[in-house]
Amino acid sequence: MSERLMVLPAKHFEQLRVLRMPEDMEEHEAFRHATGVIAGVQEDNADCHWEDVAEALEEHGFETVDFVLGPELECR
Repeated sequence: MSERLMVLPAKHFEQLRVLRMPEDMEEHEAFRHATGVIAGVQEDNADCHWEDVAEALEEHGFETVDFVLGPELECR
């Protein structure tokens, strides 16, 4: 089985994040679950940081993934 990854887009490239999704979650379920976890952290702490969000996501089976940002694509 191939790895299933979720990209968390951001307005600034340096804030982009990549997560490994839990094996027991389907893609649409993982998307909704991650959305709820992130919203919960932000509601509880309007001044939250990535570390707060990452910790909450990891408690729900997501895993942060290190990555290298490649060159920007201009093609479709």
